[in-house]
Amino acid sequence: MTHPHAAEALQATAIAGIAGILIAGTVLAHLARRVRQPAVIGEITAGILLGPSLLGLLPGNPTQRLFPDEVRPLLSMVAQLGLLLFMFTVGWELDWTTMRRRKSSVAGVTAGSILAPMLLGLGVAAVIYHSHSHVNGEKVPFSSFGLYLGVSMSITAFPVLARILKDNNLSRTKIGALALTSAAFGDVLAWCLLAGVVAIVTASGPSGFTDTLWMSAGYGAAMIVVVRPLLARGVAWVSKRGTGVHLATLVTAGLLLSAYTTSKIGIHPIFGAFAFGLVMPRKPEALLEQRMLRPLQHAGELMLPVYFIVTGLSVDVAAMSLTAWSELGLILAAAILGKLLGAGLPAKSFGLGWRESTGVGVLMNTRGLTELIILGVGLNLGVLDQTLFTEMVLMALITTAMTGPLLPILFPRSRMDLIAGAAKAPSRARIPEPAGEQTSDLAG
Repeated sequence: MTHPHAAEALQATAIAGIAGILIAGTVLAHLARRVRQPAVIGEITAGILLGPSLLGLLPGNPTQRLFPDEVRPLLSMVAQLGLLLFMFTVGWELDWTTMRRRKSSVAGVTAGSILAPMLLGLGVAAVIYHSHSHVNGEKVPFSSFGLYLGVSMSITAFPVLARILKDNNLSRTKIGALALTSAAFGDVLAWCLLAGVVAIVTASGPSGFTDTLWMSAGYGAAMIVVVRPLLARGVAWVSKRGTGVHLATLVTAGLLLSAYTTSKIGIHPIFGAFAFGLVMPRKPEALLEQRMLRPLQHAGELMLPVYFIVTGLSVDVAAMSLTAWSELGLILAAAILGKLLGAGLPAKSFGLGWRESTGVGVLMNTRGLTELIILGVGLNLGVLDQTLFTEMVLMALITTAMTGPLLPILFPRSRMDLIAGAAKAPSRARIPEPAGEQTSDLAG
């Protein structure tokens, strides 16, 4: 039993640690924006620097003093709440209307950007498996290892990509819209694939996997048939009469219960939060944005930086060997080529030029926080060891960071203004469609 004074001391240490995380994250996010990088790059970097990669190397090991082992479960709980709020907002903000447009071109880019990196990831897994086949003394089956690495390679961070497109004035261009819509579809597909991989990893034999599969199907059906109509009625009631109802509080309770349900089924809680966001009504949009989305986003912004330090505590760049750096090079090559070829070639086949097709591939290489979430799940499940986890985090950081500098090279300012201007003009450029498919405006 923990002594009351000891518990209070741990809580005080956690509070001080969170304060340090918020300060470091804010400073590094500001610096990232100054060099035309998304804020998440600075926040991820802050998490790594506060861990054993830098702060832990200083005399007295300040990392251990700020974040002792006894405090880390408290930090993990805060990080988990921030993560669940973030996953809910990602699910809610997916624009289904936009995703229905340009079905053939979007489907081609989505499929290619998922399959090509996944296949290359499986190839990398076959090469490096012998070095990472045991985690915490337990042998990891190659099927779990290979599938997990493949899915990790296939991720595109939809929220970070949206921010990069907005910062570069590309949101309403056919290039930006194609990349963003494909990333949105890809996100949904990747989370479904990941849920399947997690179910395989955690299931106790074939019968356990079958049970998880059936329970997941029942959960999905219940969310669509029961929960979605109930939420629609509840939101309609609040919009008419419930001016005093704390909508954000009730929604938070709902997404937490959904996360709890998926956890009991045998898949990660983040899938429950994401699914709750998917079935949450979108209208009345003004009401939901003001009284649900903004409060949850603000709460998530306060708690989510803690996730970066929890991640950073498992990243040890200083401990990487020459072999690990060579593995990182292989992982980077597979991740970058997979997206460039998998997204770029389908985009070219639908009428874009080589420069624009390459731009789509570069944009789809954005991984950011979404990748960190998936890697964290793999680390917790014992599929990834700490060395490979570090390599994959660095891959996510590099592939996301390279997007900002490459866009001005592919699209110089004069060309960027021309592309953005064309998107606003009445006669906007269109991506050619195959015969028989109705053409719709992707840029809007």
